[in-house]
Amino acid sequence: MSKNPHSRAEFKARYFVESSVPIAKAAEVIAGEQSSGTFLALPGETDALKERARARVARVESLPPVLEPSLKSAFVERKDPAQLYYRGEIDIAFPVDNVGANLPQLLSTIAGNLFELGEVTGLRMLDIDMPDAYAKRFPGSAFGIEGTRRLSGVQGRPLIGTIVKPSIGLLPDQTAQIVDDLCCADIDFIKDDELLADPAYASFDARLAAVMPVLHRHADRMGRMPMYAINISGTIEEMLRRHDQVLAAGGTCVMVCVNWVGFAGVEHLRRHAQLPIHGHRNGWGAFTRHPQLGFSFAAYQKLWRLAGVDHLHVNGVRSKFWEPDASVIDSARACLLPFAGVQPVMPVFSSGQWASQAPDLFNALRSVDLMHLAGGGIIGHPQGIAAGVASMREGWQAAAEGVDLNTYAQSHSALNAALSHFKAI
Repeated sequence: MSKNPHSRAEFKARYFVESSVPIAKAAEVIAGEQSSGTFLALPGETDALKERARARVARVESLPPVLEPSLKSAFVERKDPAQLYYRGEIDIAFPVDNVGANLPQLLSTIAGNLFELGEVTGLRMLDIDMPDAYAKRFPGSAFGIEGTRRLSGVQGRPLIGTIVKPSIGLLPDQTAQIVDDLCCADIDFIKDDELLADPAYASFDARLAAVMPVLHRHADRMGRMPMYAINISGTIEEMLRRHDQVLAAGGTCVMVCVNWVGFAGVEHLRRHAQLPIHGHRNGWGAFTRHPQLGFSFAAYQKLWRLAGVDHLHVNGVRSKFWEPDASVIDSARACLLPFAGVQPVMPVFSSGQWASQAPDLFNALRSVDLMHLAGGGIIGHPQGIAAGVASMREGWQAAAEGVDLNTYAQSHSALNAALSHFKAI
């Protein structure tokens, strides 16, 4: 990797690129387009301006080319169609002063028109890195893993949780009854489904009023407040008001649908919030599912850590979704890795989860700093909700002790029933 020839502070973004022109040339096109250059030379782009503001190509690594483009480009088709489509990885270094502590502008710089460039027939952001001093200018997570454990009263093991089901359609008193049943089982964490925010028949205000007395009653019994991530997604004003209502009612968490609330919305909420922010990534597949387009989770989670989420969904192993298990594990590891002095966030496993996944997660991560959420795996347990929660805990106890699940289940009835009932999943 080339050394920084400038005295300026820089941050770097890494990309996979496929292009109709050689990768070194494509890298220069990207560096210019995303800083001071354009498709032709301009008299105002002086050497002094370039020194101050032009991005630079810090690394180019060529990969084997392909014969067909991953994505169509009318620009390429107007030219002579390429015989080869070049592939490679590149690092682009951007001047910090071009962006400052401005998340929307950071995204415009590292993920703006470069996806539109005509020469580009495939582009994926792989990673981003920045100096600690620059990262500190962003809000960052306020609670992270340590603060979440402190507020939930859960130490030394994963937070076992679930999602209120059915996802949509319950009336406030019905929601409160389900929360009561879950709390009777000493559950650690409950969240709203991403589809539930402020429906006409179960408004946010009505649900909060119905649920909080239940949580307080069980907190008195348990000696800790079950953490309920109530969905506050909405306009900026609505989110701030709803956060304050949760705080005033004695709640300990709020949830937002991060992709649709947006970076500026989450950052604004983070600067106001006094509660952990549970980040739900619904819609993530649109950003990542094509392997030659969009974002890797390694880069994505860093950006949300800068914005200030404390928990972030990573899907689940053997889930109902498209993502391979190895990708899910890599995503969770990324949440736990150091990044520019920004504290880690708690990875949240959900989607088709039950007790059987505990050994897989523990053996892959060698960590219990996570949330393991099971909807049907808890609520649909054949012996009831309390047994569903117990089966999840027993699965993790077996994993931590290195005991085979089937062996452990012989003396733990809830786990045994789960293995029999969910074995086809």
